Amino acid sequence: MRRTIIATAIGLMLGVAQGAAAEDRVEMATITEWKAVFGKIEARNNVPARSRIGGLLTEISVTEGTDIEKGQQIGMIYDAKLTLQLESVTADIAAITSQLENAQTELTRGEDLLQRGVTTVQRLDALRTQVDVLKAQIAAAEAQKRVIQQQAAEGAVLAPIEGRVLSVPVTQGSVLMPGEPVAIIGGGGFYLRLAVPERHATFLREGSGILLGEEDLTQEGRLAKVYPQIENGRVIADVELDELGSDFVNARVLVRLPVGETQALVVPADMVVTRMGLDFVTVQEDDHTALRAIVPGEHHLIDGREMVEILSGVTEGERLVPTKDVAYTPAKTEGH
Repeated sequence: MRRTIIATAIGLMLGVAQGAAAEDRVEMATITEWKAVFGKIEARNNVPARSRIGGLLTEISVTEGTDIEKGQQIGMIYDAKLTLQLESVTADIAAITSQLENAQTELTRGEDLLQRGVTTVQRLDALRTQVDVLKAQIAAAEAQKRVIQQQAAEGAVLAPIEGRVLSVPVTQGSVLMPGEPVAIIGGGGFYLRLAVPERHATFLREGSGILLGEEDLTQEGRLAKVYPQIENGRVIADVELDELGSDFVNARVLVRLPVGETQALVVPADMVVTRMGLDFVTVQEDDHTALRAIVPGEHHLIDGREMVEILSGVTEGERLVPTKDVAYTPAKTEGH
């Protein structure tokens, strides 16, 4: 009795398995076409930190790979002429100040003489004008001094953006002209930048998913930006990844992009067997099964299941059953 119950249970399980297997059919599926291209890890913005004055580079505090903040001082340029000009203006201010003190003394004496009727009003007006002129000269000299001090302060080379130093084309002791780059800074985030042939431009959509790596794809990303300008027959696009190593800028990475869709017949990969170099599937034909030779194509992952594209050998809608361990017997030729 116990053996009968166990046999019945096994029979029911086999029946369920055969019923589930019978549900597999040859179906038409939408296959995404992928284009393999190489991308480079680049910063979105490459901005040079330039010298604002000419002179001798006396200090450089960064090297390639240094992370910096916006406004951080990365170097110092010294111009000896500014020091000399500052000393000259300071001496001029001291001389004019002495003249002003003498003119103010003369003006005070003139006011006393005018009260006693010894001098004239015209002479007193001339003394007041002289005092005003000397004060104006001092104000102009002080303004010129501030200009020179500002020029000297602009010898500090500041980082224009937050980011990482990509290159330092100068060394300490170099003589620089105004506007020369002291360091190239990459900022705005690091992206995988692609150059895609323009024939695929119409298929690129911002937000589309991409696949990174070889056939054993392990990382996914998305198209963050597609630039409208085509350069040398190629469309430039930026790809965002959750984990993008930025240790080596301009490193090349293999990327596969979706560039179109096509319809194809597919069958589950576990329904395909290979014997003597040929591929077969077993199809249900009325009340019997038949081993059918097929020409398989690429493998695709559809709804979490590995599927095989079929180029020939089956038609859409045919039912599939697991291939049993039977030998493949070709059809007999008439007359033999």
